[in-house]
Amino acid sequence: MRDHLLHMAEADRRLRQQLALSGELFAGYHPDMRTLHEANARELELAVDDEGWPNIHETGEDGVEAAFLIALHAISRPAFQRRCLTLMKSAANRGDIPARHPAMLEDRIRAFEGRPQLYGTQLDWDDDGHLMPLPIENEGDVDSRRAKVGLPPLSQTVAESEAQARQQGQHPPAEWLHRQHAMAAFAHEVGWR
Repeated sequence: MRDHLLHMAEADRRLRQQLALSGELFAGYHPDMRTLHEANARELELAVDDEGWPNIHETGEDGVEAAFLIALHAISRPAFQRRCLTLMKSAANRGDIPARHPAMLEDRIRAFEGRPQLYGTQLDWDDDGHLMPLPIENEGDVDSRRAKVGLPPLSQTVAESEAQARQQGQHPPAEWLHRQHAMAAFAHEVGWR
């Protein structure tokens, strides 16, 4: 299973980089990206059905990271992401995966549901062209919650994420408001809201 997970995650990274360089990454959910994410989600779901959630002991750290990436990007499959969250929480409680994995997936799910996130892991460009966290529940306690799951302080993550995005040639969408409407429409289309 490890090799298959690594192959799927690498295909995801390559396509993401390609779309970032062409400027299409933040112009909406690119059809090629959606197709790849859905195919990867189907493959991960089959693997999970057969063998349970991938863990460090069986797939290694890189296999666990690959499974996490695939689950995190399965945004057009709300029921599957919610199932992954349940499985990941159990695996993290057993020490089979890092605690940050279910924390980040929970934030992603909350963001797509239109609810504030808990850990501040989901960032997006604001209308001033900066990467910022999406709304956070009890923001004053966020760094405490982040520390409990092995995440660095939010300010550090935001600064590093924006620097990395600029280094990789990623830019805010030209039509920021249009992108916000498109993402809300997508959330309704696939059943998040």
